[in-house]
Formats: sequence, structure tokens, C-alpha cells
Amino acid sequence: MALSIRAKALLFHDPKSVALLEQVERIALSDATALVIGETGTGKELIARHIHKRSGRAGPFVAVNCGAFSETLVDAELFGHEAGAFTGAAQARAGWFESANGGTLFLDEIGDLPMPLQVKLLRVLQERQVVRLGSRRATPIDVRLVAATNVELHQAVEAQHFRADLYYRLSVASISLPPLRDRPGDILPLARHFIKVYAGKLKMGDPQLSDEAQAALLACAWPGNIRELENVIHYALIVCRDGLVRATDFRFSPLASLNAARAPEPPVREEPPAPVAAAPVDPLAGLEQALDGAMGSGHTDLFHAVEALLVRRAFVRCRDNQVQTARLLGITRNTLRTLLKRYGLLGEAGGDVATENEAEPDYSLAD
Repeated sequence: MALSIRAKALLFHDPKSVALLEQVERIALSDATALVIGETGTGKELIARHIHKRSGRAGPFVAVNCGAFSETLVDAELFGHEAGAFTGAAQARAGWFESANGGTLFLDEIGDLPMPLQVKLLRVLQERQVVRLGSRRATPIDVRLVAATNVELHQAVEAQHFRADLYYRLSVASISLPPLRDRPGDILPLARHFIKVYAGKLKMGDPQLSDEAQAALLACAWPGNIRELENVIHYALIVCRDGLVRATDFRFSPLASLNAARAPEPPVREEPPAPVAAAPVDPLAGLEQALDGAMGSGHTDLFHAVEALLVRRAFVRCRDNQVQTARLLGITRNTLRTLLKRYGLLGEAGGDVATENEAEPDYSLAD
């Protein structure tokens, strides 16, 4: 079986990525429903697009973010509606399943799909036909479904937030996409690719990475994965001088900076045992001590680093649920979304729907 040389040259350098590509190539040749699992920014949509291109399906590739619509609209968006089906439905409209007929439908953030819609999606996958909202007539479809999530769906099933039968239907072919920090062999090839892309847009010559810049890229933890790497390279090209990108030209995420500042860990001093009848420890007291230490370490931009860390930990604790995270932090959801976007924890599209013509460039398959 011939692998995609162009994709391998740009993205699949690391041994883990090479093994992943071989798995994706085998899955693409079938019609099996696929589930892509990976952190935000790891390139789940790129994998879905590659599956579509290698599948040989003649229809379009349509990408939809399940978290982009309210519960009242997602039904009509996915499955379509007839005229008069609800207030404002002046004319009939095909849903995303019908739009992707003959091709591939990519459902991102599948874990955000409301439970009633999970039942309908399961029926569509089983019967291969859709019924528009306000209609009783079923429309046959030929659509390959690729779903993606950045949360562990099996945990959502255990918490009864996701249907077990739909989970098993979606995970016929499961693809686990490692974070960028776990495939370091891809970092520099991706960085050079983004340099080529943005150097052309900025009308630069042929910028080069200095040795210390390459070392800095390899040392970063990349909490925002490929999307963060792209942003770091773009900014570095804007501020670099003489066509040479130096380590000082990089503006890393405060999360990555904070992690780097905390490693390696200092030796642990042995403390005397605490009194048996000691009062309960106030968690905020420990936080106050940690902040005192950070302030004395000379860390720059400490406010944003701490703010980013607080938002990220709360978001992880609430399993990427924005409503619960906002409630935990005592802020509004709009304020939370602003913070998530600021620190690269929310997709750049912010809940937009991408179609074949509107999606961002597939840099993993570029020349």
C-alpha cells in the first residue's frame, strides 16, 4: 500500500506519527465510521480530511462543530427542515447530512451533542436515511461519518452524558491522535512548513531557524499543540530580523512558560511531622505561598500566566464544559469564552461551521 508521501514529509516524521498514518490509510479505504480522539489543536479535522481524500468518495467533505448550535437549532442544522417546521422556517432546507451525500461528514465535538439528538443520530447511522424536521418522509443518504472529540467519551458514557450504543457505533474505527509534545519528531518539520506558508504571505525571502530557536521549539510543552505552534511561528516571522528566527522572537503561551519555569523540580526538603491535632489546611494558604515563590522567581507576565493556569485547570476539571467551568470560577460564560480564546483553549473559529470551501487550509497535505 502506497502511503501519502506529501503528508508524511510535512507532518508524519515522528515514529508515532508514521504508525498513525499507516492506521489512518487502512481505515480510509473502508466505509467504517471513524472516531478521532485528541486534544484541541492536534489536527483532528486534518485527519478526517485525509480519510476523505484517501477513501475515493466523490462527494464533498463537510465539517460541522456540534457545539456551535443551540439545542433548538442543531436538529434542523444536521437533519434539515421543511417550510413552517418552526418559527422562522420560511422555506425547506437540507441539513448537513444531505449536503454531504456521497461524501464525508465530519462532526467535531461530538460529545456536545444533546442526548435527544444522539438518539436521532444513532437511527440515521443504522438506517442510512434522514427525516427532516417537520416531515414524515425519509431521504436515503450515502454519507461516511467521521466524528471527533477532545474528551474521553467512555467517561461521558459512565457519567450518563453520552449514549453507550452511539459510542460503540461511532468507535468502529477509533483513532487516537497524540499531542504534539508526544511526537517531537514532527515539531521542526511543522515549524519549517509554517515558515514557508507565512513567509510567502509576508513577502519575506527564505527565513531560517537559528540553532537556539530550534532548541526552544523542541523544549516547549505545546499545550495548544499544532495550532499554538502555527501562531508562535507566525508571530516570530513578524518580529524577526535579517531573515533569521531567534529564540527571543518566540512568544510562547503563558501555560508553556509556567510549566518550563517549574521544571526541573527542586529537591524536596524533609519537614518535621505535622502535629496530630493540626487544624485543616486552607487550600488558599498553599496557593498564597506558591504565588510568593513565583513572584520571587523573576517570572515575567505573571498575572497572565496565573490567570491562564487557573482557567485551564478549571476547564480540565469540568471536562471542557463551559457552563460548569464558568459556575466553578464564579464568572459569566461570555467572560469565560473570552478567556478560553485568549489562551488558546477554544478553537479559533469560536463555534463556526466550516464547509468544504470555508475550512482552513489542509497544511498536512500541502506541497
